[in-house]
Amino acid sequence: MDRGQKTEAVAQLNAVFKEAGVVVVTRNLGLTVAQSTELRTKMRDEGASFKVSKNRLAKLALEGTDYAPLAEMLTGPVALATSDDPVAAAKIAVEFAKTNDRLEIVGGAMGDTLLDEAGIKSLASMPSLDELRGTIVGLLVAPQTKIARVLVEPASSLARVVGAYAATGE
Repeated sequence: MDRGQKTEAVAQLNAVFKEAGVVVVTRNLGLTVAQSTELRTKMRDEGASFKVSKNRLAKLALEGTDYAPLAEMLTGPVALATSDDPVAAAKIAVEFAKTNDRLEIVGGAMGDTLLDEAGIKSLASMPSLDELRGTIVGLLVAPQTKIARVLVEPASSLARVVGAYAATGE
């Protein structure tokens, strides 16, 4: 990599860090190409990204962002998982690490809050943004559904009684 490519890589990483909702630092302990591709595909499907970067360039890119404290975690062969959704990258990385012992969760950050491995795992256990939206919509619709059921139930009961009398032939 020449100096211009390094400058461009730092600028791209810096832009990613400024827009990310969460950054998860993982340690790559010998993932195969197929495993790495599988992880990247899962990340991409959920709107997240997984990128291996040189530690020195990543440290430079972290400067001036909320994620600057992550610089101390960047030692050895690391990769960074990022997403706008604060849960997506953590959830996919933790699920993948459960099935593959060659990926280790080091820590991460959500905004300016530094998280250790346990913090990332607890973040991964939270529902995603889409799941939360679905729950809120369900809660908003539930009262209307109950009101409609209460209004329709007396007529349904009357129809069942009339139907029962009709069936008996009286």
